[in-house]
Amino acid sequence: MAEVTKYAPINGETCLMTEFKSQFYPFKTKKTVALAYGFIFCFIAVTIFLAFSPSPNSSSPWFSNIFSSVTISKNSLKNGTDFSSDGGSNFSSFFSYLFPNSTGIAGSHNTSCEKADFNKGSSPVVKNQTQNSERNDKVGVLKPKQNTTAEVLKNQTVNATPKSSSEVNKHVSDVKNQTTQSDELVNKGGVLKANQSSFGVTKSSEKANQTTNSSSGEKNVTGSGEKGISEKGSVVKNLTSSLVKKKQNDRTNSSSVSAAKLQGMEDELVKALVNCNLFDGNWVKDDSYPLYKPGSCSLIDEQFNCILNGRPDSNYHKFKWKPKGCSLPRLDGGHMLELLRGKRLVFVGDSLNRNMWESLICILRNSVKDQKKVYEASGRQHFRTEASYSFVFEDYKFTVELFVAPFLVREWEFQGKNGAKKETLRLDLVGQSAEKYKNADIIIFNTGHWWTHDKTALGKDYYQEGSHVYGELNVLEAFRKALTTWARWVDANINPAKTFVFFRGYSASHFSGGQWNSGGACDHETEPIKNETYLSQYPPKMVVLEKILKNMKTRVSYLNITRMTDYRKDGHPSIYRKQNLSEEERRSPLRFQDCSHWCLPGVPDAWNELLYAELLVKQYQKQQQQQHQHQQKRT
Repeated sequence: MAEVTKYAPINGETCLMTEFKSQFYPFKTKKTVALAYGFIFCFIAVTIFLAFSPSPNSSSPWFSNIFSSVTISKNSLKNGTDFSSDGGSNFSSFFSYLFPNSTGIAGSHNTSCEKADFNKGSSPVVKNQTQNSERNDKVGVLKPKQNTTAEVLKNQTVNATPKSSSEVNKHVSDVKNQTTQSDELVNKGGVLKANQSSFGVTKSSEKANQTTNSSSGEKNVTGSGEKGISEKGSVVKNLTSSLVKKKQNDRTNSSSVSAAKLQGMEDELVKALVNCNLFDGNWVKDDSYPLYKPGSCSLIDEQFNCILNGRPDSNYHKFKWKPKGCSLPRLDGGHMLELLRGKRLVFVGDSLNRNMWESLICILRNSVKDQKKVYEASGRQHFRTEASYSFVFEDYKFTVELFVAPFLVREWEFQGKNGAKKETLRLDLVGQSAEKYKNADIIIFNTGHWWTHDKTALGKDYYQEGSHVYGELNVLEAFRKALTTWARWVDANINPAKTFVFFRGYSASHFSGGQWNSGGACDHETEPIKNETYLSQYPPKMVVLEKILKNMKTRVSYLNITRMTDYRKDGHPSIYRKQNLSEEERRSPLRFQDCSHWCLPGVPDAWNELLYAELLVKQYQKQQQQQHQHQQKRT
């Protein structure tokens, strides 16, 4: 403030008059002062006249020196030193010649001097001019105005904004250090080079641009100061671009490290799945489930759409399966679609496989942006008839199909002695559709529930091999014969290098007080079984299946979901299996319940999560095998 006050106008007087008073302070008498003023005004008038109308042949060394001083000032402008105006340069040169010790005029680069308002604080422009005057006193050479730390910060942070508080602190510290070093050079008398200089002082007509930076932070003045500005802009541009490049490299390196770390974590997760028993675990409550919003999938058959059919509770789809020895990854529909891109996945079996098939379609369809590009190839919307279905995921060139084959072996008819046709089950022949799916990339087989029906359970005049019809055959033996036929067909027709084969085990039922056709019920169940002592006996049919799988040449991945489904007595449609009940069903609704199939969303979603985990393991093992082969080739 003291420095500003020293050169501020007082009582409305101009800066020029103030300077004259300070220079002629020793002359006290009015007569002397008047003579001095008169001489000075006359001298100024003559000087101005000669300055604006100089004789080209002037031989006066004195005036030649004046004009040479003006020429130097203009040259200084060209070299990046910016004065207020041409008139200001003339007057400054003239009075510097007369009064070499004067600082008031030479230090201020403005021809106009406005009355300052000290109550509101000093003007930033006056302050900067005063600072420059002080530097001129010290070094004897007028230096360009240095940008303040705040201006440098502003210009640099426009182009390279740090992303964290630590980056901000480092950025501010770096800029402060650069500014301090520049100030020290000026104070020590060092002359800044062109690419080290800050923005020059602008002309009077360019004041408005002094405090306004462009979006790039490179230019804020024009005219005679452009050269210095462009050079400074180059410095700022180079600095900020290097900062941005450094940050981008840091982010790239950080992203690479993060990606590598994430990949490592995923590899560790998959490694854990390799040696983990995925089917020994328990159900845990998880509010982030289900994998798709209840009621959002129009592809679910009415039989499985418990929400549509009026089921009031919702906890049954809020559970996930948690193996004891590892963590089961949540099914990522988008990632699974990428794994299945260009492939053909086929379900072969009974209505429980249809349950799983519809679940998978809903999960994957929910991950597709344009769901219109997911459709059944034949345009069908109901899937309860004995036929085959194929859902197309157009963007992925992937199909997920269902072939209805409840026994896996062929249903047959033969003509009896009296000419009547009789239904049998050919235990020695696989289903007729087998040729249609044998070249698929992934096949998921199942059978089980139809072996509990009257004909199969009793086994009288029903099972056939060749032309021989068994008068009576134990159902468990018939089951073994049928699966042996299936296993032989797989070994003979499936290429393990192309096709990944699964067998999904038996899905538990929960009829209480009778069977499916004799009043069995499960409508009152809203929580899973928590005590293992209440679980059912392990089905003997699955023991038979496991022995056959062990003796096969083709590796078959066994999805043993029997125990995990036994806990879930709450997950069946029960009385919520249809919307429109018949008259008999209205009179006795509790007699007609479905305690075999599963509501969707629900338990079959977890089967597909197991399928997803198996595919991840398969992919990981394939990658490990390829790496091993590559290493062997190199050695």
